[in-house]
Amino acid sequence: MTRYSTPKTKQNISSYASLVSGYFEESDSYKYRRTAGMEEWLLFFTLEGEGYLRTPGGEKRCSQGQIALLRSGIPHEYGTTRGNRWNFYWVHFHKLPEIDYLPNDEIIIAAIPEGNMRHRVQQAIHDILTDSIEQAGFWHMLCENSLREVILLAARQLEQRLDPRIELSLQYLSRNMNQNFRLEDLAGSVGLSLSRLSHLFKQETGESVVEHLNRLRLQQAALLMEHMGRTATEASLDVGFNNYNHFAALFRKAYGSSPRTYKKEKTTRGE
Repeated sequence: MTRYSTPKTKQNISSYASLVSGYFEESDSYKYRRTAGMEEWLLFFTLEGEGYLRTPGGEKRCSQGQIALLRSGIPHEYGTTRGNRWNFYWVHFHKLPEIDYLPNDEIIIAAIPEGNMRHRVQQAIHDILTDSIEQAGFWHMLCENSLREVILLAARQLEQRLDPRIELSLQYLSRNMNQNFRLEDLAGSVGLSLSRLSHLFKQETGESVVEHLNRLRLQQAALLMEHMGRTATEASLDVGFNNYNHFAALFRKAYGSSPRTYKKEKTTRGE
């Protein structure tokens, strides 16, 4: 997990109008109750340990790498689960339009898979706290923009509902699509055997690992030819194809024309 510089004190809080943020490290004796709820929404992101969130509708847990949101106006209690510590960021905020992309539940939990997505969420929430402490120009708007990003990433994760290991696989393929790597390396990076990865990937996405990788490469090659002035041969090499004929055959099947014809048509249309 990427480490960020957090305050050395047990608690750190910064506030401004409708946005209040903080970073807590708490023992299992910690709990907080609001019998009448609150006007704002409350977001948690757990770095380590585990906390619970309880409303009239039930209780949910928020563990490492998970985002939890408490809806405004709902009586609630939250705290550290027994036998644990809870190391977490939190943000109070008035409703933003992006909230409407989330389920209409009292408590919303979104598990963020390890890798680029979790790093992105953690960085955004860390930025909210840092900007609210420094209070430089436009800091409140910057905080809201970071918060919007976190909410949208949580909504995307809840919408997809993919196995976390397949989420990691998709991120790996996006980052390494123009590199030469073995499928065994991908399987090892997500803790699966090659056969198990192949089966689970097909089950979750509807295509094989190779089909998905080739689709990413072809899409990128088409963009490079259309917008970056790359020739068909250059684009094929840029995205990781070592055999032009193989690239051309896949491209024709996907786009209905050869790469060179596609390039020529896009160039003519642009002119």
